[in-house]
Amino acid sequence: MQHLLDYAIPIALAAVAIVLLLGLWNMMRGGSPSRSQMLMRWRVVLQFIAICLVAAAVYITYK
Repeated sequence: MQHLLDYAIPIALAAVAIVLLLGLWNMMRGGSPSRSQMLMRWRVVLQFIAICLVAAAVYITYK
């Protein structure tokens, strides 16, 4: 399980960063507000997943 988390955490963090940058890019270039809103909502969901993965890793490590 620990090895799975070793790979899943960086992937989740990269996904958060990519969606954040896409949302910011869309807002800066004056794109669709609904697209920016959708991307920011996805960012929140991905952040929740990343936090859960980190918490699971900490729990498994110090169990």
